[in-house]
Formats: sequence, structure tokens, C-alpha cells
Amino acid sequence: MSAVRQFNNSDDANFTADGRLRIALAGNPNCGKTTVFNGYTGARQHVGNYPGVTVDRKEGNIAVEGTPVTLVDLPGTYSLTAYSMEELVSRRELAAGNVQAVIDVVDASALERNMLLTVQILEMGAPVVLCCNMMDEARAAGIHIDMERLSSLMGIPVLPMVARTGEGLTEAMAAAVKLAREGKRNALRISYGSDIDPVLLDMEKRIEDGGLLASKYMPHWVALKMLEGDSEILSEVRAANAVLAEELDGLRKKAVSHVRSTLNTNLESIITDYRYGFIRSLLRDGIIRQDAGKDRLALSDKLDKVLTNALLGPLIMVGVLYLMFQVTFTLGAYPQGWVEDGFKLLGSLFTTLLPEGLAQSLIVDGIIAGVGSVVSFVPLILIMFALISFMEDSGYMARVAYMMDRVFRFFGLHGASVMPYIIAGGIAGGCAIPGVMATRTLRSPKEKLATLLTLPYMTCGAKLPVFLLLAGAFFPDNAPTVMFVMMITGWVMALLVARLLRSSIVKGESTPFVMELPPYRMPTLMSLLLHCWERAWMYLKKAGTVLVAISVLIWAAMTFPGLPEDKSAPYDTQITQLEEKLAAFAEGDKARAPIEEELGNVRNELKEEQLAYSVAGRLGKAVEPATRPMGFDWRTDIALIAGVAAKEAVVATMGTAYAMGDQDPEDAAPLADRLKAEEGWSKATALALMLFVLLYSPCFVALVVIRQEAGSWGWVAFSILFNTGLAYAVATAAYQLGRVAWG
Repeated sequence: MSAVRQFNNSDDANFTADGRLRIALAGNPNCGKTTVFNGYTGARQHVGNYPGVTVDRKEGNIAVEGTPVTLVDLPGTYSLTAYSMEELVSRRELAAGNVQAVIDVVDASALERNMLLTVQILEMGAPVVLCCNMMDEARAAGIHIDMERLSSLMGIPVLPMVARTGEGLTEAMAAAVKLAREGKRNALRISYGSDIDPVLLDMEKRIEDGGLLASKYMPHWVALKMLEGDSEILSEVRAANAVLAEELDGLRKKAVSHVRSTLNTNLESIITDYRYGFIRSLLRDGIIRQDAGKDRLALSDKLDKVLTNALLGPLIMVGVLYLMFQVTFTLGAYPQGWVEDGFKLLGSLFTTLLPEGLAQSLIVDGIIAGVGSVVSFVPLILIMFALISFMEDSGYMARVAYMMDRVFRFFGLHGASVMPYIIAGGIAGGCAIPGVMATRTLRSPKEKLATLLTLPYMTCGAKLPVFLLLAGAFFPDNAPTVMFVMMITGWVMALLVARLLRSSIVKGESTPFVMELPPYRMPTLMSLLLHCWERAWMYLKKAGTVLVAISVLIWAAMTFPGLPEDKSAPYDTQITQLEEKLAAFAEGDKARAPIEEELGNVRNELKEEQLAYSVAGRLGKAVEPATRPMGFDWRTDIALIAGVAAKEAVVATMGTAYAMGDQDPEDAAPLADRLKAEEGWSKATALALMLFVLLYSPCFVALVVIRQEAGSWGWVAFSILFNTGLAYAVATAAYQLGRVAWG
């Protein structure tokens, strides 16, 4: 029996609310912590968000020798400072005593760097089991660690682990459960030097005597965080006891001034230096030994000489990203098509089963069409996140961020922002929905916000039919160039707006972040599958219900109120007469062709009249005066309103609005001919419409996901209003200049 299977995570596990232990998994990014979590919990995971933030909260229930345990997978973080949301979330969970023990997962090949987090957790007084993960890689690199001696020096269990094979999982959990049952909490105390230790002891005594935050934190840790200038702890201290807080702050400021004047540095840097000094003192004298002639980074270094080369690196990166795009949207097109065909068949079935009327229209055009539009994206999301997870777990994503960081930093973004942009349509044909979801890889909340608010400017696949229609109709000789210009315009606008946001409403310093280039490694299949499932399920759960409701709302707006009998009667009479004429000729008779064509035209005119009379039609006519400066009429306005629900609806709605019947976005030639012949349409109108579609409000599904990631409907409102306002300004300028240039 494997180590993983020794854990009872079946539905029959005897869990009780009173006896449940809560154990946390902590560790740096790229240490294999998620693989450890998956090894313990398998598919029995609950993925949500921490209160008030969009950082993933993962928990799983297991049983260890009859003891029910809730395992909490804390966000990967390098330290417990107050810089990033991941660090704050992890620290709050640990400092408040919400967990009875911590399994700290470290990369056995990078023990010194990983143990900075270990020391900080121990300083909080949490019971810790230190697990040296990826020991197979360490052994292959000739690295040997004296676990027993390190355990003796630190006073905590230190165990070897290879999470991907299950080695060490049983022993680590057993040790954690033992610590949790013992319930001992002793904070690690190390010396921070003669400049800090006396002040730290003085502050600690005052905090203890005053009972400051005694129910939440240990006095030693509160004093230490105050000396580090931790903004969250300083705020809590001031709120709890303003008088004592002023005394403590006075001591802190004296220490800050003394260190700055004598050592020309800050307290936080000194404390970090002493922590690393403590770690080095633990690891010296043979605890870590490496065989001569072996270098664990040899292969990674050789690969990096090519993959991060100043000339070759960007070219390879573009090739990899383009390949990812091609695989996603080429391979994904097949299952996406199957899903769409399945819903079309379902719609046809209900069309046959239900009598013609409102009920049929609601179910077929509203509900089934709405659900189908949601589910059709799932294959793309599954494939996209499988590839993203592969690049992240293999270590290549860190290289992409490293290469792009210098360029993106100028615009107030992080190098890792390039991936969400690419996914959203940076290479034409992407999708904003998985793009917004991919911003979770960004550690800074402000950089994440600026990225997710601007990535809808990319050329997603739903915008392509509009561009293809208009470029082919009005710029037939330069259609490829026009398409390329649209894609580049999306990039330019996204970066410029990001720069504007980061210097105004999302203003702030970039989060201090040391970019790690982990060794290359092969991801596990289980990790990839779980990542895909998490994202697909979250997408369906969050976006599905909302889009269905919106789809029904759009259907109702384009259906009600129905055309009055006095307005529909002439059309009904013509249709009846033409149908009678048609019945007089046998199938295949050439005389039927002109009658069928006329009948189709009359039905299309009736649809146009019905649409014009509906709420959507009236709304289109109401906003027409405002959109005239862009060259749009009420029919174009209706299509743009429908496009807020789903950009795919723009071409189809234009087909109906311009009396072309149900227009297939992939076969828009008849509509293109109609637009070219339509009075009021010109190159200037086409250019303005392409720019407006490129920049205006994201679709409803994207807006729901933006709400999920940004954590506020206020940012959704901003995305709608700002993007639409920007689109209006750009499209108006393009139309007016186009009229001058083209006449």
C-alpha cells in the first residue's frame, strides 16, 4: 500500500466536529506544496476564497488513524511580511492560532532560502514539522542532509519527502498530528544583535504587562513585527490601546533612528540578515553535504543560457506562447464544436417538441442558448489551464515573467502579466475569461487589478467575426493588415491605460518581489488535472448561473413587447399569399426559387419590424443620437447592446437587425454585401465599429469573473463605464478623421 493510500479520505471517514484537528501546509512557491496537498486530499478538496480577498483558500478533510483532520493549503509565500495578499492571508491564519500544527514544505535543494519562512513561522510559536521535499532531486544532485542532527538543533521534527511519489507523506502527517495533540506553542527566540535585542525585550515586557492583543498573538511576535514596521500589526496595536501603542511606537522610532544613523540601513533588513545568519549557523558543520562534481543547477543553467538569452529568449518565448495559443484554440475547437453542436441538437429537439410561441422561444433562444454559450468555453479553459499549469510547474513561466518584467514594469505591471494578456487575445483569438482568471498568478493586488481591467482590450476570438466581416467588406485589399492593426491597437491601449491606472486610481509602489528562477522539472499529471478541474468548476459555478439569467433578459428585451396586430397583419397576409403560391409548385420546380426568395425577404422584414418595436429596438433608437458621432444607427446600437451579453452576438444581431435573418458569424458574406450597399455605411463607419468593439465593455461572463477576481462590483462598473467611454472617444475620433480622409 502506498503512503498516500494510508490516509482514509473516503466518504465513510468518521469525522466529528469536536475532535477535528486543523493542520496547515506552508511553503515557498515552487517547493511542491500543492503536490503534497493533492497527495493527502486527492479530489476531496474545497476551493474558495479567504474573506475579503481573492486568494484561493484550499481545504481538504482526511482521517489519520481515526482522527479527523482539516488540512489547509496556505498560499505559497517567501515570508510573512505585509507586502502581498498571499503573505497577509498566510500570516493571519497562522498568527491567530487557527491551526494546531504546521507542515512546512521546503525544497531540499534550496534549504537555506526556503527556511526563512520556517524561522518566521517558528517565531510565531506555531508547532512545525519541517519536510524536506523533492529529496529525489537533491539526491540526484549529490546533496545529503543530516535530518536527525538538524531536528535536534531546531527542536522540531525534520523529515525527508518526495511528494510526487508519496514518500514521507505518512510520516509527516503523523508527526503533525502528534504535535497538534500535544498543543505546545513555544516561540523561537533568536538574537538580532545588540542594537535590537534590548529594545525588543523592553517592548515585549510592556506588551505582556498591558495584555496587548494577548488573545490573538504572542507578545514577542507583536514586538518583533512592530520593529519591522508591519503596517497591519501597527494598526491593530493602535486600535487596541492607543496610549500603550504610542509608548511602543516611541521605542520603535528611536531604534529606527539609531540604526539608520549608525548602520545606514533599516530594522527590517537587519532582522532578516540575523534570521539568515541563524539559518546558516544551523546548516553548517556537515548538516548539508554535496558530492564533488555534481551541480543540481547544471542542467537548468544550461537551458537558461538559451531560454533567457537576450536575443533568443524573446523569440523562443513568442514561439512557445504562440504554440500554446494554437494548441488551445485549434485542439479546443473540436470539443467546443461538439458542445455547441450538442446544444444545437438540444435546441432543435425542443423546437420540435414544443409548439411555436413564447415558451419555445424562451427555452430555445433564452435558456438553452445561454447555457450553451457558457459550457462551450469549458474545453478552452481546461486546455488553457493545463498548458499554463505545465509551464508554471516546469519552471518556464518564471522565465517568461523575468524576460517581460523590464518592459511591463515601465507601464506599472509585472512581467507575469504577459500571460493573462496572451490568453485574453494578445495573439488574436484568445478569450478574456480565462485571461482574467489567469491574473491569480500575480502577487501584487494593484498589479493584478491593473492587468485584469485592461486585458479585455485584447482581440478575443468573439471579436474576430466582427473584424473579419468589416475588414473583408470595406478593406478587401488590406484585410490582413487591418486585422493586425486591431491586434496591435489592443496591446497599445492596454499598456497605456495600465500606465494611467497605476499612476492614478490604482496608484502605488510596485510590490517588492524577488523573482525566483526555480530548477526545471517535469510536472505531475495529477497536479495538472486538479488545476484544470478547479478552474473549470469555478468558471461554471460562478459564471454559468449569471449568464443564463442575462441571456433570458436579453431574449426578453428583443422579444417584448410583441408587434401589434395592425403592424404585423400586412406581413402575415403577404406570407400567407406567398406560401399558397409556393404550395402550387412541386419540390424541385425552378419556379419555386423566386417565390422562396421573396418569402424569405418578407419574413426578414417582419423580424426587423418586430426587433425595432421591442425594448431592445426602442433602446437602440433612444441611444442613436449619442452614437451618431461614431456613424452608428439604431440597428448597430442593438448589436452592440447584445454584444455586452456575448461578443459572439454582435454579428448575429446585426444580421437580424438588417433584415438578413439568423446570421451565421462564420458565413457573413450576405451581411457584408448588405452593409456595403446600406446608406450611411463607409470605411469610416467600419473602422469606428471595429475600434468600438475592440475597446468597449467586456462581455457579461468576463464581468462576472472580473467581479470574482477584483472582489468588488465597483470595479465591474468601472470596467463597463471607463471602457465604453474610452471606446466612444476613440471610435468618434476615428470616424470623424476617416470621413475627412476617405470622404
